[in-house]
Amino acid sequence: MLTSKTALITGSTSGIGLGIARALAAQGVNIMLNGFGDSAEIEKQRLGLAAEFKIKAGYHGADMTKPAEIVQLVEQCTRELGGIDILVNNAGIQHVAPIEEFPPDKWDQIIAINLSAAFHTVRAVLPQMKERNWGRIINIASTHGLVASVNKAGYVAAKHGLVGLTKVVALETARTGVTCNAICPGWVMTPLVQKQIDALAEREKMPPEKAKMALLSEKQPSQEFVTTQEISGLVLFLCSEAAAQIRGATLAIDGGWTAQ
Repeated sequence: MLTSKTALITGSTSGIGLGIARALAAQGVNIMLNGFGDSAEIEKQRLGLAAEFKIKAGYHGADMTKPAEIVQLVEQCTRELGGIDILVNNAGIQHVAPIEEFPPDKWDQIIAINLSAAFHTVRAVLPQMKERNWGRIINIASTHGLVASVNKAGYVAAKHGLVGLTKVVALETARTGVTCNAICPGWVMTPLVQKQIDALAEREKMPPEKAKMALLSEKQPSQEFVTTQEISGLVLFLCSEAAAQIRGATLAIDGGWTAQ
């Protein structure tokens, strides 16, 4: 069903975003990558996706704090790949500090990338989705879009805002073939998190499995990380016709975190 459709995935040069890109490409979806990183490695990823899955793959390095560059990203994707059918707002950053010590520039950056960027992409993409009467907008929020943790004022505020934006877009598109939903992952197993586990294990002289449990024990009752494959599977479901009446949902995939 998704063959020859096109997906724009922000923050897709690594981690969750790259996993989503690969899952969609495996279904025949053309992919526009976005994100920072080594240019040679990104080009290798782009060429690899195209060759492995026999799809078209592009890349644009838009800085998601800059609205003009976001418009350029959408325009290039539309021009090169023939329109945007699936938008996955995945780009995000984090900073941890008590609110009275939270740097204002970090607050502004987190709000810009984790929340405002999604407004700008949706605003730019929605008219063409409405014209075709089909589209899937999927916002990668977080458990922190549903509940809070200390020292994460910027991230929690942005992700709560992203959940609210998701609901508004869903209501405004409720009588069209466009849907908008949010996925709210808990702790996710990414290379970055694996580095945290390895560092904790080395620092505390504990086995890696014990370090993993130490990192999970406070929040995630399953004591297992969410995987990028599990998130990608949920993205694919939301893109399917079976999910046509899932609108404005916040789908937690968090090992029981928000069930407590």
